[in-house]
Amino acid sequence: MNVTSNFQLPLLRSLKTSFVGQANSKFQQGMTLVEVLVALSIFVIVMMAVGAFEAGIFTNQNTISGSFRTAQNSQIILKTMLTELRETSPGDNGSFPIASAGSTTISFFSDRDNDGSAEKITYTLMGSTLYRAVIKATGSPAVYNVASQATTTLLSSVTNGTAIPVFQYFDTNYNGTSSPLTQPVTPTAIRLVKINIRLDLDPNRSPIPIIYSVQVNLRNLKSNL
Repeated sequence: MNVTSNFQLPLLRSLKTSFVGQANSKFQQGMTLVEVLVALSIFVIVMMAVGAFEAGIFTNQNTISGSFRTAQNSQIILKTMLTELRETSPGDNGSFPIASAGSTTISFFSDRDNDGSAEKITYTLMGSTLYRAVIKATGSPAVYNVASQATTTLLSSVTNGTAIPVFQYFDTNYNGTSSPLTQPVTPTAIRLVKINIRLDLDPNRSPIPIIYSVQVNLRNLKSNL
């Protein structure tokens, strides 16, 4: 009896140890799988956050770069407008130097290419886009045929709206602080033109809108300005 008892006791202990070891091994394997899933989830979340952050930086950089390019183009365009307006002159058909003067459009005559003949130049804001149209004089007597008009797009993202007139006009009484002439403006009264351009490349993102304001004396019409 003692021999049997002594033989069975180690056997039972061995079986118990084997069972507990297998159970612990399975439990450890289960925990490892959970840990892997948790780690993967954290990794995915972190990568998504990093991706969104980088995308935001890329978008902001594009917006800023685009705004910078637009600002440069705006300055070049405004310089051209000032030069053409400063040199405004009678049309080849004898018309007054300024053909029409609205708050979002202006038409005038100017020899932009120095060929001795004045072109009819029109700047117009339609929606958020600024256009420039040019008509060369043809025939004798000279005529400005709309069918030969060449139109180009100058600027987009112009957001003047109705609150900021693109063009404002002043007469011989302008003293630096005078109010502009009210619409409708009589072209023959104009001696100075002020141009206002408000640019906003993306209204939903920085930077804030930029407003460019320049003014020009009409040299060939200048009196006391």
